[in-house]
Amino acid sequence: MPFDAASQSLPDTNATGLHWRPATAADLDNWAGLIARTAAVEHPVWYEKRGDLAHILESSKNPPQTSTLLGLDSDGAARAYGRIAKNPEGDKATGMACVDPEWQQRGIGSAVLVWQEEQVRVRFRADAVAGHTTAPPRLRIQTEEQHEHQATLLMGHGYGAVRWFNEMHRPLSAELPRAPLGAGLELRTLDPTLFEPVRQAHNDAFRDHWGSEPKDEEAWRFTLEEPTARHDLSAVVLDPATGEVAGYQLTSFDPDSASDRGFKEGYTELLGVRRAFRGRGIAQALLADAMRRYTGAGMDVASLDVDSANPTGALELYLGMGYAPVNRSMTWEKML
Repeated sequence: MPFDAASQSLPDTNATGLHWRPATAADLDNWAGLIARTAAVEHPVWYEKRGDLAHILESSKNPPQTSTLLGLDSDGAARAYGRIAKNPEGDKATGMACVDPEWQQRGIGSAVLVWQEEQVRVRFRADAVAGHTTAPPRLRIQTEEQHEHQATLLMGHGYGAVRWFNEMHRPLSAELPRAPLGAGLELRTLDPTLFEPVRQAHNDAFRDHWGSEPKDEEAWRFTLEEPTARHDLSAVVLDPATGEVAGYQLTSFDPDSASDRGFKEGYTELLGVRRAFRGRGIAQALLADAMRRYTGAGMDVASLDVDSANPTGALELYLGMGYAPVNRSMTWEKML
């Protein structure tokens, strides 16, 4: 990267009452504690845990020295954080942030957002110089519909909502659907020999999905090595005649979320079917198989998120499998 932490324009300490610097591995407990305190008040559907933050610090494409920001009070307690992420060839960056509830309404959220925007501009300039992309800088941030204070902050800084997503649940206590796999196809549990073929299948399946970018080997490794990933509950559909991956579903299970929400959910992180295999009931078979795996693992609910404008008709598919929307989130965007 042709820039470093020293070149960052950090939020003003006098204005915010916080000392600002990039996050390090020594901050993991402090950082995770901030997010957990905030979540205890704001009750998000999901929030980053210590393991997720450790993953973030390992990224080579988004080095923490220039992609993370912590705000510390005079006692060294983390009171605010922000981060950005961008693929070098990508046409957008994404942002995440939170402010300790006791420190909100002091302009700190705005200060973090301004820092994020400036870091995104720097990243896009660096990627343009390196010949990776000529796209204009753009920042996307996702919020849950229930968090109106976040929407107010973003709208006040010129962001507009560009996409809506539904979190959907399917109780496993109800009769499970029957969706057998068609002839000539084989279903297997995800294992390391399938990691790379599934990555390639994912990039093919998601080429027509809004906001999706191809996952390189590092990004895919992070996906598969997420602390909550459950490969034993994930499955792959193969065409034995060619050895091709026709479709897949990747599952996670978060025991902390189960404690917070009062039920155990098997969450379908990714579900994809390659174009050449669509229309053969593969997605239905994968979901029905996932529900049986979840039930066998003692789960109460099957869950997933879906883009409300998904071009493959995924919302109708999930409704037909017994899923129902329970929460909504939106993606905000601003051209910088």
